[in-house]
Amino acid sequence: MTRKSRWYNFKLVSRIAIALMSARMKQTVVAATGVTFSITMFITLLSFMNGLNGLLDGLILNRSAHVRMYNELRPDSMQPVSLVESFRNSYNIVRSVKPAGNSAEIRNSIAIMKALESDNRVKGVAPRVSAQVFFNVGNIEITGNIIGVDVEREAELYHFTDYVTSGNFMDLKNLPNSIILGKGAADQMLAEIGDVVQVTTPAGNKFSLKVVGFFQSGLGDLDKVQSYASLATTQKLLGKPANFVTDLMVKLHNIELAPEVAKEFRYIFDTQAEDIQTTNAQFDTGTRIRTLISYAVGITLLIVAGFGIYNILNMMIYEKMDTIAILKATGFSGNDVSRVFIFISLILGISGALAGLLFGFTLSSIIDRIPFVTPALPTIKTFPVDYSIKYYIIAMVFAVCTTYFAGWFPSRKASKIDPVIIIRGK
Repeated sequence: MTRKSRWYNFKLVSRIAIALMSARMKQTVVAATGVTFSITMFITLLSFMNGLNGLLDGLILNRSAHVRMYNELRPDSMQPVSLVESFRNSYNIVRSVKPAGNSAEIRNSIAIMKALESDNRVKGVAPRVSAQVFFNVGNIEITGNIIGVDVEREAELYHFTDYVTSGNFMDLKNLPNSIILGKGAADQMLAEIGDVVQVTTPAGNKFSLKVVGFFQSGLGDLDKVQSYASLATTQKLLGKPANFVTDLMVKLHNIELAPEVAKEFRYIFDTQAEDIQTTNAQFDTGTRIRTLISYAVGITLLIVAGFGIYNILNMMIYEKMDTIAILKATGFSGNDVSRVFIFISLILGISGALAGLLFGFTLSSIIDRIPFVTPALPTIKTFPVDYSIKYYIIAMVFAVCTTYFAGWFPSRKASKIDPVIIIRGK
């Protein structure tokens, strides 16, 4: 068959298909509407659910290191009893062993940071100093934890500014002896920006710190005990030198490498290294389950729409037996008849899918503008929506595939109809 004849055949098949759809316009509109509704809900559901997943993940991932390096306080594995010659080959059990002489400080932290930053897998490193303190409120002491941070690194790597609801985070760096209180802790102490709070360290030293801002992570229990100060201020609280660091928070370019990198760093630098997958295993599982449910519901909607098209085409074949018989009697082959019904199915699928993509985007935009106000997340003003292009591609591809197969099965039946039997019956 020449190119010209193939083009003529295609035009003829398409014209017949359009004529059949026009004759049953109500059924055609119902079938296309089913696809449109399915695609709309598929797009909207995935955009909203994955936007919500992104919000929840951000509460954890944005504030968590991919690899956290620290020096764990633990008892020495070599006890004096093991050094005694007569017990050396024995299995010794020592109860209630306590750490002795260990420090939370990461030794050679500056050299380790330089080595980490030269690693191509590492995006950045933020040093921290953790200090357990007591906030003095009249005669009451409130337990708290002050995290000493490099302000600029925290803002760059861990979105620190997103969680500072009041005040300027750079004041931690510019103003000595300043602190950003967790919102829960500030409410307990009735503290306002500009107030001075009294802090007592475990060693009994007392310091005055000026409140320059409030921090709210969305995790209520955390905000009641955790506050932030600069590295220099926290080191001063503990009476430690400028190179004293208790944690190195490592951010990687690829989070999936975290378990492998943590194991490697643990061996190379002789410190404890904990990867984010191990730390947040339950949270990661919850995210995957929510995403799986979203896709399952969306795909189910598309399959239901496919069955609707299948039923409508089946009914059309039974109603158009005469037309099919005439087509085959006038020289149309079974394949030509099959192409007519597949063409109808694809028109319904593609037109319905395109309309669904438009309505899905519109509905997602409406949801994105609905106010979402909660005290736990003061920086979030509207419902979260993810506009990733992959949802639209998946919806379009799956809609075309579903409607193709929904038309393919009835078209096979139409191609096998014997025109002689139908005409003789008439």
